[in-house]
Amino acid sequence: MEPSKAVRAHTGRKRNDAARQAILRAVPAVLAAAGRIDVTMSEIAAAACVGKQTIYRWWPSRGALLLDAMSEWASGAVPRPATGNRRDDVAAFLRATFAAASAPPAEVLLRAILADAQRDRQVADLLAEFVAVRRGALARLLARDGASPADVDLLVDQAFGVLWYRLAVTRAPLSDDLADRLADSLCAAPTPANP
Repeated sequence: MEPSKAVRAHTGRKRNDAARQAILRAVPAVLAAAGRIDVTMSEIAAAACVGKQTIYRWWPSRGALLLDAMSEWASGAVPRPATGNRRDDVAAFLRATFAAASAPPAEVLLRAILADAQRDRQVADLLAEFVAVRRGALARLLARDGASPADVDLLVDQAFGVLWYRLAVTRAPLSDDLADRLADSLCAAPTPANP
């Protein structure tokens, strides 16, 4: 009788990069198919055709795995618009960020990661590292007109606050129109160069 799923060759305790990649690809597929954020390591292992212990050789927790899968999907790409116009660059950054965050599989992955970060300090720290790169890119755009670091930090909080609030609480759309209106609001905030 033929098995219904391909079984990977056992590699003992050695970390197998093919298995790692299969696991990372399985995460968004399992989350999307399940339609819920509380998928288990067993479900992910089954979809990746690996044992659960193989997953734990690479990741200490489900949240760490989810965040790594998100990073892999995002491939570290951070929008870097360069029109030369502060407002247009901020709007372009927000449009790209909102589109990426609301597209499958990112939307469900981000919700699941946020849920795990509430229970697991290590996941919260990893999420902060993941977000820091994007925060830094937006901060550089907002700082162009001489805003103080404290003002820029607050503006960045506002931008990402909208993103996370809509993802986690209201589930309202993250549209281009929203990005444009938010950019208008952020860039209209008083700065030393724009009293």
